[in-house]
Amino acid sequence: MELSEFKLSLELRIDWSDLDMYKHVNNLTFMRFMQSGRVNFWETTGLSRIYEETNRGPMIVSSHCDFKKSLYYPGSAIVKTKLAYLKNSSFGIDHIILNENNELCAQGRDVAVCFDFNSQTTYGIPDDLREIMSRY
Repeated sequence: MELSEFKLSLELRIDWSDLDMYKHVNNLTFMRFMQSGRVNFWETTGLSRIYEETNRGPMIVSSHCDFKKSLYYPGSAIVKTKLAYLKNSSFGIDHIILNENNELCAQGRDVAVCFDFNSQTTYGIPDDLREIMSRY
């Protein structure tokens, strides 16, 4: 895993409310951190704008996270995101979550399909969108 492959990055502050009874970041919070990375990808590539304009956009069909190391308060989580693959109407995005020392704490993958909420069907990813998504 090369950190340079991950073009998108967010630094998120760990809040006291993110902790569980063991006083480390709750597993559910890791999923929320991945969601922040996913939204960053959607906003950067224009997927969220396309949805607002056409009612067509990505819909998550799978989300997976492997936990490697605990995160603690106070601290930060660095979420790095990249495109994993593109298929006809679906795509995957990979996330890694690092602590402030750049140590790997979790890695995950989201799978989304391009969905037309007007007709309730999937649709193929247009070539111009493929080109934009491939940059990340």
